[in-house]
Amino acid sequence: MKHSEYRRLMADEFGTAYAGVLGGSHVLQKLGNRTPDEALADGVKPREVWFAVCEDLQVPEERRLGRDIPIKERRDV
Repeated sequence: MKHSEYRRLMADEFGTAYAGVLGGSHVLQKLGNRTPDEALADGVKPREVWFAVCEDLQVPEERRLGRDIPIKERRDV
């Protein structure tokens, strides 16, 4: 997973503004008591950060892979 995909998943699930707040302020024990942004800056893989966020905030399994995006729209992202 790329950082851009992680950011898209966060925005899709929580909204752009709140995703930014969560990334910078929500401390996750599973990530060593770091925020998602801190963990990413320390080199933790975006996929690991995303699934830690999902687990901690109880994102349903069916939404953890994100919404389906048509191929044309993917090129524009």
